Amino acid sequence: MSDLRQLYEEVILDHNRNPRNFHKKPGGTNRHAHGFNPLCGDEFTINLEVEDGVIKDAGFEGAGCAISTASASLMTEALIGKTEAQARALFEDMHALLTTNVDASEVGKLRVLAGVREYPARVKCATLAWHTMQAALRNEDKTVSTE
Repeated sequence: MSDLRQLYEEVILDHNRNPRNFHKKPGGTNRHAHGFNPLCGDEFTINLEVEDGVIKDAGFEGAGCAISTASASLMTEALIGKTEAQARALFEDMHALLTTNVDASEVGKLRVLAGVREYPARVKCATLAWHTMQAALRNEDKTVSTE
């Protein structure tokens, strides 16, 4: 097994077993959105505390497979302290990383999720939290779906 693949699996398992910012409901300016992947049954609510255009806190609630949970966990860690514009740019970089062979070095440790590309059916699992975060930034009321 390659070192990168082993790292991918270790990070996914760690963030699935011990998700960061799970069930964390930030106070203050709270924006949220609900996401659902009907193919897999993944369902999350992303909560963001945005103050003066900066994400002060991020969390998620719900249930999903290992990949969707790990992706949401990694995402919330990465978002804290970012501006809304930086969060949108990070979404674009992550979407490119997960759906193409582009190696988006700007995503830092999130690059570990690139291993999902080896499993095309699981890309929707990995992108659910990211699409839901975009809706949360807009404070949209409708459910986000990866279908």
